[in-house]
Amino acid sequence: MPARLRPAGAEEVAHALERRDSADVRLLVKHFLAVLSERAPGRSVEVRVPPYAAAQVVEGVRHTRGTPPAVVETDAATWLDLATGVTRWSEAVAAGRVRASGERTDLSAYLPLLEEER
Repeated sequence: MPARLRPAGAEEVAHALERRDSADVRLLVKHFLAVLSERAPGRSVEVRVPPYAAAQVVEGVRHTRGTPPAVVETDAATWLDLATGVTRWSEAVAAGRVRASGERTDLSAYLPLLEEER
């Protein structure tokens, strides 16, 4: 996992979730992408949350160059809602808040990412 996508500490995440200023949003987006990378290791799906970060996740055919065959893209607010369980995957996709194309892009099995125990 790239150094920029390391999970943050629990206390840091808790404070960022309370404040949610721009620095906190950046930290949370990267944190939850890192958690997703740990829970769904692989390189077949690229999850993009512009302008903050992207991560390649989910086992399968590895993407190496150009536009990957499977892409999920969303804004930071939607990503945080999905990661924290505020919004369900199916609801976000149906509302057009998530664009998902290609195989293995249904991330519902991995969400939410914020849980006390998993």
